[in-house]
Amino acid sequence: MTIGSFCLVLHGHMPYVLRHGVWPHGEDWLYEAAAETYLPLLAVIDECKYLHCNHQLTIGLTPILLEQLAHKDFKSGFQKYLMDRVNRARTDKMDFKRRGELQLAQLAQQWDMFYDGLAKQFERIDTDIPKAFVEQMDRGLIQILTSSATHAYLPLLLEDSSVRAQVRAGLNSSRRILGFSPTGIWIPEGAYRPGGQWKSPIPWSTKENRVGIGQIIADEGITHFFVENHMIENSQNHLQKIGWEQSQNLSNQNNDQTICEPMAVNIQGNGSPKPAAFVRDPEICTQVWCGLTGYPADGVYLEFHKKHGKRRGLRYWKVTDKKLGLDEKEPYYPGNISSKIYEHSQHFCRQVKMRLVENYKQTGRHGIVVACFDAELFGHWWFEGPRFLRDVLLTLNADPEVQLCTPQTYLDKHPPDKLVSLSEGSWGEGGDHRIWANEKVNWMWQVEYRCEALFGKLTYHLPWRSHHALREILQKAGRELLLLQASDWPFVISQGQAIDYAIKRFMAHVARFECLTDIAEELARDPKYLSKLNKVQKFEVQDAEIHDVVFQQINLNWWNM
Repeated sequence: MTIGSFCLVLHGHMPYVLRHGVWPHGEDWLYEAAAETYLPLLAVIDECKYLHCNHQLTIGLTPILLEQLAHKDFKSGFQKYLMDRVNRARTDKMDFKRRGELQLAQLAQQWDMFYDGLAKQFERIDTDIPKAFVEQMDRGLIQILTSSATHAYLPLLLEDSSVRAQVRAGLNSSRRILGFSPTGIWIPEGAYRPGGQWKSPIPWSTKENRVGIGQIIADEGITHFFVENHMIENSQNHLQKIGWEQSQNLSNQNNDQTICEPMAVNIQGNGSPKPAAFVRDPEICTQVWCGLTGYPADGVYLEFHKKHGKRRGLRYWKVTDKKLGLDEKEPYYPGNISSKIYEHSQHFCRQVKMRLVENYKQTGRHGIVVACFDAELFGHWWFEGPRFLRDVLLTLNADPEVQLCTPQTYLDKHPPDKLVSLSEGSWGEGGDHRIWANEKVNWMWQVEYRCEALFGKLTYHLPWRSHHALREILQKAGRELLLLQASDWPFVISQGQAIDYAIKRFMAHVARFECLTDIAEELARDPKYLSKLNKVQKFEVQDAEIHDVVFQQINLNWWNM
C-alpha cells in the first residue's frame, strides 16, 4: 500500500543570451546548460526507462529557454561548442602528459569521451532538445511546465495587462514549440501576489483592486503551480471541506495545516477553476540545495569554480574542502564517486520516506513531498547531480509505499479539498521581493514602469488594428518590453554577478523599445513615415531584428484583452 507520493520538479531556465555575446557572459551560459544539464537529464530519463522505472519527472522549460533551444543559431553554435570542448580536452591531455601529471591526463581523456558522447547524443535527437523532452512526455515519463515568457518577476510588474501578456506570450511559445499547451506553470522565482490593493516596494504608486497572479494564470487555463512553504504557513485561511464564505467567520487556527498536499487557491474572478498550489518542502530540498552542508559540498565531488585555462577551461579538481582556496584543491578521482552518490541518494530517499510516514501518521491521508530545484544544479553546478537523480528515482520507484508522480497525475487522483488564501512572497532570500527590489536595482523598475505605461497607452490609442506597418513596429516594441522585463537582470546585479553585462542588456532592450515606440507614434501621425527614417533609425530597427530573434509571433491583443 502506498502512503504517499514524491514529486521531483526541476526548473529549467536561461535568460535570453542568443546573439548577445559568447564568453564569459552570453551564449556559453546556454551551451553549458545544454551540455551539462539538459542532455544528461534526457540520458537519465532514457536509462530509467530502460530499467523499467516509471519515474514521472517534472521539468519546467521556460518559454525563453525553449525559444533559444529551438533556434538554428543555437543548434549550430552548440555543435561547434562541443567540438571545441573535445579539442580542449585533447590538448589538455597532451599538456598533462608532458608534465607527468598522469591523473589529470586521464581526467582529460574522460572529458574527451564525455563531450564526444554529448555530440553524438545531440545528433541522435536530431539536434532538437525540446522535441526530445516532448517525446519523453508522450511516453508518459515526464510532465513539462511552462512559465512567463521571459521569466519576468510578475508581482512587481506595474500593470495587470503586463502580467497577462507575459503569461500569454509564454503559453504561445510553449504551444508553438512543444505542440501542446501545458497546464502547470512555474511562476518565476516562485513569486506570488494575491489580488486587492497593492503598494509597490519601489516608490511609484499604489494600485487599487489588482488582479492576483492566481486569477491571471487560471484565466489562461493553468491548473497548478508551486509555492514556498512560508506562503502557506502565513496564509489567512487553511480549511478543509467547507465553503469560502463559511471560512470568513472562523478563526485562523490552521491546526490541520500541512505542506504535504496541494491546496486550491482562493481567487476572485470570472468563474475560472481555482488553481492548485503545490508546496515546496524546505527540509527535503535543503539536503541538496545548501551550498555549505548539502550533498554537492562533499569533498569528493567535482569542484565547479576551478578550471584549467582561461577561456572555456575544463575542471580537474575536487571540492576537497569548502574552506580551502582554489589553489589548494586536490585532483578529482571519479572512482570515489559511485559510493558517495549511493550514500547521498539513499539518505535523501530515507528523508522523503520519513516525511511521508510522519504525514500519514498525523493525518491518515496520502500526502506528497514536492522537491523543487533549479535544473542547472544537476550537472552544471553539481556535475554528479544527474547520477544522484537517477539513483533517487530508481530507489523510490522500487519502494512499494512511495509513488512517484507528476503534479498532474497527483491531482487526477487526489484533487485538493482545502482552500487557501495565499500570502505574498517568493522563494528568494527572506521569502519576499528583496532580491529583485532593493537599492541596487530599483532604478531599473522605475525605467520598466515608464515603458509599461507607454506601451499600454500606445496599444490602447494607436490604430494598429487597421495599420499593418504600425502593428509590426509595435510588435517589435512589445518584444523588447518582454525582454527587458526578465527577472534575471535585477537578480544578477543584486547578487553581484555579471553586473556590467546585466546593465548593458537591460539598457539595450530599453533603448530599442524607446526607438521603436518613437517610430510608432510618428507612424500613427504620418502613414508614410517609415520611408522617411534616417540612417540611425533604420539601424536601430535592423539592430533589434538582428539581435532579438525570439518571440516572432507577438500578438498585441495579449496586452488588451
